[in-house]
Amino acid sequence: MTAATDYLAKAVLLLQIASRREAATITAAAEAAADAVAKGGLIYIFGTGHSHMMAEEGHFRAGGLACVVPVLATAVMLHEGAMASTQLERLTGLADIVLSRYPIGPADILIVFSTSGVNAAPVEAARFGRARGAKVIAVTSVAYSTAAANGRERLADLGDFVLDTGAPPGDAVAIIRDGVTAGPVSTVLGAALLNALLVEVAIDLERKGHPAPVYLSANMPGAAENNAKLTEIYKARNPHL
Repeated sequence: MTAATDYLAKAVLLLQIASRREAATITAAAEAAADAVAKGGLIYIFGTGHSHMMAEEGHFRAGGLACVVPVLATAVMLHEGAMASTQLERLTGLADIVLSRYPIGPADILIVFSTSGVNAAPVEAARFGRARGAKVIAVTSVAYSTAAANGRERLADLGDFVLDTGAPPGDAVAIIRDGVTAGPVSTVLGAALLNALLVEVAIDLERKGHPAPVYLSANMPGAAENNAKLTEIYKARNPHL
C-alpha cells in the first residue's frame, strides 16, 4: 500500500464511521433546518481558516441549496495573510463584528465549523447565533477539541446539534516520522457531512410539500431559468449573490 492509498483508506474509514455515528443527528438537524427554510428562514454557514471553505462549499453551487448564505470575511480567510488570520480567529469579539453584517434571527439556522473547536471566533459565533435565537449546528471534532480545550469552552458545548467529524487531534492521519503527521482529513469529512445534511434538508422539504430550492449546474438543460428564479428570490438576503 502506498502512502497515498493509506491516506485515502483512512479518510474513507473515518467517513464510514461518521456516516453511521452521526446519522441520527443529521436527521434531527436537517428536520430543524427544513422547518426553518419552509417558513422563510435561511441557513448561514460560518468558519475561519480552512473551515471557511465550508461556507463556500455550501454557496451557489450545482446541487446546492439557494437558501444557504455563507458568512465570509477576508480577515479570517487565508489568502491575504495566513498567519494574521490565525491570530485573528483567536481574538475575542471578532465573531460579533463579522456576524453583525448578517440579519441572523430566530427563523434561521447557523452552521459553525471548527475542527479544533476551541478558537474564540467559532465559539463566539455559536454564542452569537444562540443569542439571536437561531438554531446552531456545530460541526467539529470532539476528540480534537477535547484534547485542545485545556479548560476552555468548546464549540461542541454550544450547538443545538453537534456533528462530530471524527478527525483526530492535530487533524492529519499519515505518519511521516516520529511526532510528525501529514494528510489532514477535516475538509473531506466536513464537506461530506455538510452535503449530507443539505441533501437531507432538501428531501425533507420535498416530503413536506415544499419544493427544495436546488441550484442546477450551469451546463444542464433548464439551469439558467431555474437558477435565475432562485437568485431572484434570495439575492436581497444573500450579500454574496
